[in-house]
Amino acid sequence: MNTTTMTTPGECLAPSDSTPTLSIYFFTTVTSLLLLTVLLIEKYAIIYHAKLWIEYLTTSVPTLDVTMTPAESKDDGVEGDPVTDMQLCREEDKSKLCCFDPSTKQFLGHVKNMSTEEVHTILDKAQVAQTEWRNTTFAQRRLVLRTIQKYVVNHVEDICRVSARESGKPKVDAVLGEILTTCEKIRTICEWGEYWLRADYRPSGPMMMHKNAWVEYVPLGIIVAIAPWNYPFHNSINHIISGLMAGNAVVGKVSEHASWSSDYFGRIFQQALVVNGHNPNLVATVTGLAESGVALCTSPLVDKIIFTGSTPIGRKVMESASENLTPLVLELGGKDVMVIRHDVKVQNVIPFVMRGCFQNSGQNCVGVERVLVYEDIYDEFLKQVVPKVKALRQGNPLPSYGDADGKVDCGSMIMPRQLEIVQELVEDAVKKGATLHCGGKVNPNLNGQFFEPTVLSGVTPEMKIFNEEVFGPVMTVVKIPGNDDEECIRLVNQCEFGLGSSIFTDDDSVGLAIGRRFRTGMLTVNDYASNYLIQSLPFGGVKKSGFGRFAGIEGLRALCLERAIVVDKTSFIRTSIPSIINYPIDIAKGFPFTESLVQLFYNENIIAKIKGIFGLIKYG
Repeated sequence: MNTTTMTTPGECLAPSDSTPTLSIYFFTTVTSLLLLTVLLIEKYAIIYHAKLWIEYLTTSVPTLDVTMTPAESKDDGVEGDPVTDMQLCREEDKSKLCCFDPSTKQFLGHVKNMSTEEVHTILDKAQVAQTEWRNTTFAQRRLVLRTIQKYVVNHVEDICRVSARESGKPKVDAVLGEILTTCEKIRTICEWGEYWLRADYRPSGPMMMHKNAWVEYVPLGIIVAIAPWNYPFHNSINHIISGLMAGNAVVGKVSEHASWSSDYFGRIFQQALVVNGHNPNLVATVTGLAESGVALCTSPLVDKIIFTGSTPIGRKVMESASENLTPLVLELGGKDVMVIRHDVKVQNVIPFVMRGCFQNSGQNCVGVERVLVYEDIYDEFLKQVVPKVKALRQGNPLPSYGDADGKVDCGSMIMPRQLEIVQELVEDAVKKGATLHCGGKVNPNLNGQFFEPTVLSGVTPEMKIFNEEVFGPVMTVVKIPGNDDEECIRLVNQCEFGLGSSIFTDDDSVGLAIGRRFRTGMLTVNDYASNYLIQSLPFGGVKKSGFGRFAGIEGLRALCLERAIVVDKTSFIRTSIPSIINYPIDIAKGFPFTESLVQLFYNENIIAKIKGIFGLIKYG
C-alpha cells in the first residue's frame, strides 16, 4: 500500500538536516572572534605590554644618592646680600659665568664659560660613550630612565626649589612645568619608546611582491639640545629622555641666564648612568656664551641639533648648522592665541586664561599672548578677569631673604632685558589706544626682576604687542566684533608665529571646525596646553615658530637614522635583470619590453594590461 505524507494548509516541512548550517555559523563566528582578537592585540600592543609588565615587576630600580649644596637643599640656603650689578661675565675672569637668583638678585655661584676646545673634548667623550650605548637593549635604556624617574618623584621639592631659585617661579608652577611634564614624558617613552622604534614593515607592491620591505630606526649618534631659561629642569632633561631611548648621546647647552642649576641636574643624570653600569659621558652639559654654542653647532661630531629659543637666534643656529649640513629642529617664538566664543560661561573659562597668561610669569613657549573674546561677552569677561589679576600675589617664590614667605602666585622674570622689552610693548599699546587695567610696569615694591601682572584690552593689529612675542605676565585682550567667526580666524592667522592655539566654546564640534582653520602646529578645544601632557603627540609650530617636531612618535623617530631595507622573502625567488635590458641593451627589444612592463602594472585598463603581458612574452 502506498503511503502519502500530507500537510495541512499553513504547515511547512522542517529541513531534514540542519548540521551544515550550524557548522557554517560556528566556523564564521569563531573566525570573526579570532580576527577581532588579533586586531585588538595589535591595536593595544597587548603582548608588548605584557612583556613590559613582567619587566617592571621583576626589575629592581636603583636608588640615587645625589649630594646637594645648602643653596640646593634649603629654601634659605643662599647667603649674601643682593647685588646691584648682575653682570654675567667679568672682565677680570672671562673663563667663568656669574649666576644670580632673579628674585633676590643674590649671587649663587660660578659655572664655566666653556671654550671651543672644552666643548670639543665633551663631544669626543660623548662619541666614545655612544658607541657603547647604541648596543644596549631597550630594557637597559628604560632602567636608566626609571632610575631618574624614581629620584624625581622622591625629590619633587628639591627640584622645584632649585628651579624656583634659578628661574624665579613659584613651586606650584615648578611642579606643573618642571615635574609633571618630565614624569609624563619618562612614563610615555618607557611605555611606548621600544614599540615606536620597532621595525616598521611597509607594503612592497605588486612588482616587488617577492620582497620584504621595512624601515629600521637606527641611533643617530650625538644629539645637541640647546635649551632656553624658562624651565631649567624640564628643558635640561626633555631631550635626554628621548635621546637615550633612541640610543644616542645627548649634549645639552643651557642658557647663560639659567646655568647654576645645571650642576645639580647633571649630577642626577650622570649618576643614573653610573649606578646602572654605563659611561657617564653619555650625557653632558655645556655652559657658556656664544663661543660654546657656535662650537656645538659647527662640530662635525654632532648628528642633530634641537634648538628652543627666539627666532633671531634660531636663524643663527641654522646658519651655523649649515656648515656641516647638520639637521635640526627649531622650536622658536610663540604668540599663542586663546579664543573665547560668546556661547561659553565666562566664569568657567577664567581659570584657563589666568593659567595661560601668568604661569611662570608668562615665560612659556605656549603661553597665551592673545586672548580673543567675542563681543557679546567682552565686557563681562573684563569685569570678571581684571579683579582676579589685581589680586595676584607677587614676590620671591622662596622664603629665603628678608621677610619673604614664598606665598606668591607670580614670581620674577629671568632675563633683565626682558623686563625692558615688556615695558616697551605695553607702552606702545597704550600710546596707540589700548586700555591698561592694571600693572604695566616693573614692580616698585620688590627688589628683584618683577613685572606686575598686567591686563590690556582694546588691542589691535596695529600695536606691536599684537604681533611681537611678549614672554611676560601680560594678558592682551582683543575684541571680536559681531561674534564673527570669520573675523576671529582672520585675526588668529594675522600673525607671524604659529605654535599653539586654543578655543573655548559650548560646542566641541564648532570649536574643532573653527580651530582647524588656525595656522598653528597645535590646537586644544576647551582646554589649555593639555597637548603637552599627552606625550604621544608631537610638539612644534609653523611660520616663524620654527619647523620639525619633538615629542611623540614623530619626535622620537626624528632622533634616528631612518634606514630603508629590502630583502628577498625567500632565496628561491630573486630579482633578475632580463638579458634584453642588461648592458649592453638590446636596442630593438629593450624599450618595448619595458613599456609593456609599465602597461601591465600601472595601466588601469584591463585590455592594456593583457597587451602588456603579451608584450613581455613577445620581447622578453
